[in-house]
Amino acid sequence: MLHNTIKSDIKQCYTNLGHQLDNFIPRRAQNYLVAEIAKTLAGEYHKKNRILVAEAGTGIGKSLAYLIGGIPFALFNNKKLLISTATVALQEQLITKDLPLFNQIFPREFSFILAKGRQRYCCNHKLEASCSTDSELQLGMWEEKPKKSDLDLLKRMLKATEQNKWDGDRDSWPTTIPDKVWQQIMADKHSCHAGMPKHRSCPFAKAREHLDKADVIVANHALLMADLELGGGVILPEPEQTIYVIDEAHHLPQVARNFSSAASSLKGAATWLEKLNQIVAKFAELADYQKANRFQNAIQDSVQHLVPTLNQIANNIDSSKFNKDGVYRFEHGELPSWLEEEAKGCKEASKKALQSLGKIQDLIAERTKENIIIPRLGEQALTEVGFYLQRLENLEKVWALMAQPNHKKGAPLARWIEKSPERENDYIIEVSPLEVGYRLDQLLWSKAAGAILVSATLRALNQFTFFCRQAGISDAEAEGTRFLALASPFDYQNNARLVIPALKLEPQAEQFTDLLIDVLPEYLEGETASLVLFSSYWQMNKVADALRPLAKKNKWQLLVQGEESRNETLKKHKENCKNGIPSILFGTGSFSEGLDLPGNLLTNLIITKIPFAVPTSPVEEAHAEYIESKGGNPFLQISVPEASKKLIQSVGRLLRKELDSGRVVILDRRIINRRYGKALLDSLPPFKRVIEYN
Repeated sequence: MLHNTIKSDIKQCYTNLGHQLDNFIPRRAQNYLVAEIAKTLAGEYHKKNRILVAEAGTGIGKSLAYLIGGIPFALFNNKKLLISTATVALQEQLITKDLPLFNQIFPREFSFILAKGRQRYCCNHKLEASCSTDSELQLGMWEEKPKKSDLDLLKRMLKATEQNKWDGDRDSWPTTIPDKVWQQIMADKHSCHAGMPKHRSCPFAKAREHLDKADVIVANHALLMADLELGGGVILPEPEQTIYVIDEAHHLPQVARNFSSAASSLKGAATWLEKLNQIVAKFAELADYQKANRFQNAIQDSVQHLVPTLNQIANNIDSSKFNKDGVYRFEHGELPSWLEEEAKGCKEASKKALQSLGKIQDLIAERTKENIIIPRLGEQALTEVGFYLQRLENLEKVWALMAQPNHKKGAPLARWIEKSPERENDYIIEVSPLEVGYRLDQLLWSKAAGAILVSATLRALNQFTFFCRQAGISDAEAEGTRFLALASPFDYQNNARLVIPALKLEPQAEQFTDLLIDVLPEYLEGETASLVLFSSYWQMNKVADALRPLAKKNKWQLLVQGEESRNETLKKHKENCKNGIPSILFGTGSFSEGLDLPGNLLTNLIITKIPFAVPTSPVEEAHAEYIESKGGNPFLQISVPEASKKLIQSVGRLLRKELDSGRVVILDRRIINRRYGKALLDSLPPFKRVIEYN
């Protein structure tokens, strides 16, 4: 049962909120969501499985709801509240707006912080080493000789760090740091030793201290998965002591899949393995040669197996198997027998090398702490060893997954080879799971003190089934998970129309792009703020080029995604709307989510095509293949539910506030001509419908 103190705190929040906000009007759906969050966390629906999955439409105020429902419960029960998001924009909103507001209305003191992963912080020792003039050290640090401009940037960063003008956070450096440079200096678990004097005051260690003290932590899905993959409680609080709020939850399965995937080059890996072979004797000497001798031998034996094997695999690959995109996918995840045997050998050799180098690192760290080795030399060696450990860990993961036999139950792994875009005659070995729900359940749902999953789009075709299967959450009532679908408070019937014109062609027709060029002007004429969503860049650019003369004639401002940065494009659109200049945005799928254009910034939304994703990536192809092998229909089981979610997200761009109004135009007749179309149409908000017929 919910304790009276928690109930009192929640009521006090609402009372204070009314005083804090001008013209505050309580929202029934928000109140209901707060109550359901609190009751779920208190175990009123299920003592053990305290999970709530809530689809909350635009305008409900879900972020304030989970703060009011979650923070009082977490503090009273001495738990941490961790809010995980998919986008930086939502993180910023929580840190700069929502949490400061909640701090003013909550009757008790609490602290909050934005959490970032190790990889957002610089390792001071790596930074020093990267700037070193020691050519042997630089050989180990860089795969290729660094450019002068890269070294100059690193030297400026080192100087700023030494003068306490930079805190080591990548996001706080005034200019963009190229990925290639950042990868040389970012903190990682292998190079960072809390026991070493220099690392006790490193940027990540300082940030971690603040994290441990905070009551509420805002993170992203990538950092959450990184922590869970390490066992939980390494970067973020332990799952058993944490209540999780997963906002933008529909992104979590894809992030989880990315973290369970792995990739490594063949000849590129052979190159750095040879460097390790040359330098490992130096590490063994620092570690005490008598103790480290057997580990050195094990590493060199492993390298002597791996280098020729990786080069041989590259030479044996049949170039005729690659498609036009440079991808060779193994059907049903099954490797040819020769590669299966090589994978087993690479798995064992990389595992042995990883374990042995880890032992050498431990010995160096121990001798450095005991001042047997000069600290400067010891820490420099540990940093260098860390580079190779990181690479070996990835190599071992790739070959362990490649060698893993397919299970009779469950989906196989997707396995494929891509031609390297950077090295001629080199290949990238890649492996990915098809389904990650079981992993999320194993690492997160089964351990968490409680979990609240929210998003404006969790259902597909009006059901939670598709999301639950992806996220590893049982939708069986007996399991106790609570499900809510809360409609937006917006007046869709009176404030917006959904128009489906009587077009003579469907999008799969060859002449459809020409048809768009002909009909779009009719739906842009007289409109002041339009967004047109396309299914491909190619089609968008062709239509844009064709309509530019008309736009110039009519004094329309045509702004096309990709011609300038997203921020600059949206800035120009807002200026146009402010100055009364008709403004038209052309965008693709990324403009269908996270784009906030309230009021007169968007009154006319045109969707050229139902957003069906074509299974072109190796993982998508493998997933479709697996479903077919089980007698299923990939189009109905994957494509239609995904399209339903994306279509809901797309139409959600129109009404952002209660007084917004406008029109949605869908130029795809399949939504009324095909059997699946009715389900797609019925899953959209209750706009006033205008369906035209010839």
